[in-house]
Amino acid sequence: MSRCAFWSALAILAACVPCAADVPRVERVEVVVGSRSAEEGGESDGPASPFKSPFGVDFDAAGMMFIVELEGGRVWERSPMGGLKVIAGDGSKTYQGDGGPARSATFNGMHNVAITKSGRMLIADTWNHCVREIDLKTRTIETLAGTGKAGFQDGPGAAAMFDYVMCVTLTPDERTVLIADINNRRIRSLDLESNTVSTIAGNGMKGVPAEGAKALESPLVDPRAVAADSKGRVYVLERGGHALRRIDRDGSIHTVAGSGKPGPADGIGATTQLNGPKHLAIDDHDRVWIADDENAAIRCFDPETSMVSTVLGRGAGDEKLRLNHPHGVCWEAGSLYVADMGNDRVLKVVFAK
Repeated sequence: MSRCAFWSALAILAACVPCAADVPRVERVEVVVGSRSAEEGGESDGPASPFKSPFGVDFDAAGMMFIVELEGGRVWERSPMGGLKVIAGDGSKTYQGDGGPARSATFNGMHNVAITKSGRMLIADTWNHCVREIDLKTRTIETLAGTGKAGFQDGPGAAAMFDYVMCVTLTPDERTVLIADINNRRIRSLDLESNTVSTIAGNGMKGVPAEGAKALESPLVDPRAVAADSKGRVYVLERGGHALRRIDRDGSIHTVAGSGKPGPADGIGATTQLNGPKHLAIDDHDRVWIADDENAAIRCFDPETSMVSTVLGRGAGDEKLRLNHPHGVCWEAGSLYVADMGNDRVLKVVFAK
């Protein structure tokens, strides 16, 4: 898919969606896997977590939850009834298993996961510099894009090269995978029909993009995560840039949240602060939910008002809860799921109706 075709495809995704409402009020926080500490109001002998540094969470069409670990190197499956099992990975930092059963596959520093409605699981196999795919019907695995070696190259997936695939996210129509290629300081797109990789943002240089400049000709600081909304806009989260940027349908880039200096300040647009944000998810109202790692908080950016609000952590949402390096966020069926990495747990944030 050419860059022009990519932006045209995103533009036609704009649909009639409800106007963004006020940021939802947290009703309760449930621990899906793991437990609360005694300081958080939990039991001192609560259930131990089987996870080791969970980073990414997503769901299939049947409501099965899948979790990928950074340090544990495993892919977990959790049923709606709570059953847990490992479906891939053995904890080693290796690169094996393509063409065979997923259960025999290994990974190296997985950072997140995205699943299509048809059952294609896409994994950011970060330190293997590639995008892996598990077919959830056959439970087999292959490398979809990347050679396993660091580099930069667009083109057919098998020949394309990346340098730390930090995030893979599906566009709303599930035709394209957006990829945060952090060490190349670029945002890449992978057309799932043609299996072709192209670059949509970043010129490879390190820097803060000028307001309104062409995204493809602009520098980026360190793009850590990326996602598209229903209006065809692409959001880019920069970890060391402490900012949320947006690529509009005309290909221009804008900083919509974060002053560039680390901090916890809520407010409007560039008056706000982020601190080492790691991941983002977009909800049904096109609000952007941010795992703000170093602030130990979950933040929400409302594109209708440009407001950034702290929703969970730092005393918000649940006064007793203490996040410890929240790294993954996933919006599913009206709730937000958080991979609270430092606590080896997954949380479900339920909002008041």
